[in-house]
Amino acid sequence: MTSTTSSVRSTLSQFDSALGKCREVFVNKLVDYGASWRIMRPRSITDQLYIKAKRIRTLEEGEAMVDEGILGEFMAIVNYGLIGLIQLQLGYADESDINPGEATALYDRSAEEARRLMAAKTHDYGDAWRGMRVNSYTDFILTKLQRVKEIEGNGGATTVSEGIDSNYMDIINYAVFAIIKLTQEA
Repeated sequence: MTSTTSSVRSTLSQFDSALGKCREVFVNKLVDYGASWRIMRPRSITDQLYIKAKRIRTLEEGEAMVDEGILGEFMAIVNYGLIGLIQLQLGYADESDINPGEATALYDRSAEEARRLMAAKTHDYGDAWRGMRVNSYTDFILTKLQRVKEIEGNGGATTVSEGIDSNYMDIINYAVFAIIKLTQEA
């Protein structure tokens, strides 16, 4: 086994563990709220992701007034990013129109897409993400969100750049890397 293959396997295992924690929160919130997020338009999801990333940045720079940590915010970014991918696929609804089982299946499908992208990039880039600091993930997420806002402002059109879905997947993967760093490499 090559070191690249071993590295990808280790990252996939850690990714699966971190994503499992996010999925658990997602499923529990489905019990509490159902798929109420189905009413959110894509721009609202982008703004929700932005709020979470800005809060992380604020927490990284100083003291919190509300006793909720960075880890939970990164988990929320993963979940809202996956919701964003679902909404891009289905469009938004006027009410919650899917049951928890359907929502979870859609979540799992989108998570698998993000996982495949992360595996391919880990193969190409190696473990470069492990040498990064968590605050860099925050800045990269905010940069990706700025790009998404620009694309949304252009009616979803790009000339040479990746689309909204690719940016959401990168955001998800950066947030998962942060979760790994905060939980497994602490």
